[in-house]
Amino acid sequence: MIAIVFLLVIVVLTIVLTLMGAGPGNILIGESLLLVVLFCAFFGAGIYVAAALGVLGLIVGFVFSDRPFWTFLGQTVWTPSSSFVLVAVPLFLLMGEILLRAGLSERLYRALNVWLDRLPGGLLHTNIAACGVFSAISGSSVATAATMGSVALPFFKGTRYDPKMVLGSLAAGGALGNLIPPGITFIIYALITEQSVSALYLAAVGPSILVVALFILVILLRARTAAPVAADRPRIPLRDKLKTIVDLMPTAALILIVLGTIYGGLATATESAALGVIGSIVFAAIEGKLSLRMLNASAEATARNTAMIGAILFGAYVLNYVFVGLGVPQQLAKLVAAMPLPPWGVMLLIIGFYLALGTFMEGFSMVITTLPVVYPVMLSLGYDPVWFGVIVTMLVEIALISPPDGTVLYVLQGMRKDAGPITDIFSGVMPFMLVYILALLVLMWFPDIALWLPRVMK
Repeated sequence: MIAIVFLLVIVVLTIVLTLMGAGPGNILIGESLLLVVLFCAFFGAGIYVAAALGVLGLIVGFVFSDRPFWTFLGQTVWTPSSSFVLVAVPLFLLMGEILLRAGLSERLYRALNVWLDRLPGGLLHTNIAACGVFSAISGSSVATAATMGSVALPFFKGTRYDPKMVLGSLAAGGALGNLIPPGITFIIYALITEQSVSALYLAAVGPSILVVALFILVILLRARTAAPVAADRPRIPLRDKLKTIVDLMPTAALILIVLGTIYGGLATATESAALGVIGSIVFAAIEGKLSLRMLNASAEATARNTAMIGAILFGAYVLNYVFVGLGVPQQLAKLVAAMPLPPWGVMLLIIGFYLALGTFMEGFSMVITTLPVVYPVMLSLGYDPVWFGVIVTMLVEIALISPPDGTVLYVLQGMRKDAGPITDIFSGVMPFMLVYILALLVLMWFPDIALWLPRVMK
């Protein structure tokens, strides 16, 4: 039914714009804003993102451009699909799938829990720490939330922890998958804006530490009621803690392989991702979990996620090509520049726009759809493109945990065995989402938190 309505609206839109006298080079600001509103309506109605982007791109090109779409469609789609940088996306996804099926993520969680058990908040800190460490090898928020959620939730059975804070900390920790290098969003941002992936990864280090610190602060403030401690809880001997270091070694080695080769200038993001896949296969073999069935299951899950990302990316490139050819980004940049607002005021409007989109639109789609329009505006305001890449990635993560449509929230809801209401997750994640927005504002006020390390390394 939605698909039929979608097609009818597209036909009506084409007829209306044609009757309005639209033609090549005749796109106006008002019509551009109308299209933006329609895009938001389609996404809010649940239309497949790839279909909405691609079909709307073709319609806009047909109405406003005199260039037949078949003369540019193939080359437009081929450009992103043949990018060497984009190959890193399925490789990072494959590495995370292999680690999950090899049981290394569970060993990581158990080991971190032994060391963090005595902190006020106990297992809640383990949720954040385990998600943060796993993010450094997965590159995906959804993969991190799914992996750590499946591992962590059984640990809380029969405990006195507040279920809302448990779910909230897992959702917040899972969202770190995009921000902590090697986040996939940085690769997409670099592909669209032609920025350095390594520079973006360096810029993400400071903000990642800031966000994790704020998450820990939230847990400490809520620890007394959210994580009551049993008075007779035994202490874990130091000898037993030291034994768990062995369980941390595979993850530490993979982080060294992936991030060490990138930061050391020894490999590109794609090459380091390939090394990470090889490393994960080796560790799976050491664990005795390597088999053709396991590799096949990992490859199938990776193929599904890669196909989804690819379809969205191709549809967005068609739409973006038409928009850029018609001068829509340039017109909007001029419109924003003419506003009687300082640059920081315009940036706050852009952030508010992204926060609003994040309540009903998936973060990855949000970036691909809006970045070609917003990026020229940001450059005209004089902001650093690497800094803006970190801001956009943080906004994507906030979108992933924003009720009512945050992807990570529904991933965790699907893993719950008690089948409680999803409003528990909404309530639990709110304190973490608020401090994440605070981190965003801090980064606006102190941009060197992101830019200092790239400047020093350069």
